[in-house]
Formats: sequence, C-alpha cells, structure tokens
Amino acid sequence: MKKVLQENQTIDAYILQTVRSKNPETLEQLVKLVQEKFDYSDEEILRRILFLQSKGKMTLKKKEITATKFSNYLVSSRTYWYWATLIFTTATIVLSLKIPENAYPIVYIRYFFGSFFTLLLPGYTLVRALFPAKKLDNIEKIGLSIGMSIALVCLDAFFLNFTPWRITLISIIFTLSLLIMVFATIAFVHETYRTVHRES
Repeated sequence: MKKVLQENQTIDAYILQTVRSKNPETLEQLVKLVQEKFDYSDEEILRRILFLQSKGKMTLKKKEITATKFSNYLVSSRTYWYWATLIFTTATIVLSLKIPENAYPIVYIRYFFGSFFTLLLPGYTLVRALFPAKKLDNIEKIGLSIGMSIALVCLDAFFLNFTPWRITLISIIFTLSLLIMVFATIAFVHETYRTVHRES
C-alpha cells in the first residue's frame, strides 16, 4: 500500500512538472509524454490526471473551436463525399434537363448519372444522416444505400402522384435532389460537429 502511494506521488509530481515545463497542447500529448518515463496504460495516467484536477492542482482546459480549424475541416479529405454529392446532384439535374432522349450516343451519359442519382444517392445520404457515428463497411453501406434509395424513390413517386405536379421527370428530379441535399447536409453537420469537438 505504501509502495503504491509512493508511486502515485511520483507520477503525480512528474505530470505536474511535465505540464509546467513542456506545456502539452492536448491531453493525448500529455499522456504520451508521461508514458515516455513511466510504463503506465492510458487509463492509469488519465486517472492520475483527473485526480490532480479534482484536487485543484491542475486544470484541463478545452480549446476553443476557431474559425480556422472549422474552415480547415470543411476542405479536408473527410468531407469530400459531401461536396462530391452536391456536384454529382447538380450535374445530374443539368444533364437530365439539357440532354434530350433522342440525342444518341450522349444520352448514355444522362442514363449513367441518372442511375446513380436514383439508385444510390438518396439512400447513401440517408444512411450517413441516420448513422453519423457508426462505422459501416463498404458492403453494408452499398446494400443499405440501394435498399433505402429504392424505398425513397417509390415513396417520392407515391406522394407526387397526389400533388398538382404529378409524376414527371422534372418533379422527380427536383424532389429527389431536395431529399439528397437535405440528408447530405444533416449528415455533414453531424459529422462536422462530432469531429471538430472531438479534436478540440
């Protein structure tokens, strides 16, 4: 018992000394610095840090989320899917409205974009909005995306049938585009909030 107490006092003193001398920016950096001297697990070191904080010997400060950090995240590789979704959706709208049915062979470009637009994007954005924190493998993502897309397109057509716009190319394109952009934006906001706050 006395040995454990002495060990705790030694590591506590080292933690306080490390904070004063090296001024680590994050909790993870502090843990790694302590592990360079002591063979302790992350949990054990964190327990000592929280103990020191509870005694008022040190204070853990949460870094502010700066506009720079947020803007850097917006253009990082983790958000490429959101911008790609918006660009693909816009391109599909333009191609569907500008390329006529009898314009062979370029009409196949319209078919290609239209297939992904109806069979993948609505479900993909909905899945990301519903499960922002859950890690799904690629097979699960594709399967859920296709299944959700088919369901959403069917529901969209069903409800459009009872509106003044009826089921037309333009009404389907614009309602699906709206759904895709809404779901994508919800997922993007959730993921951005979680990531930026986790890195703070």
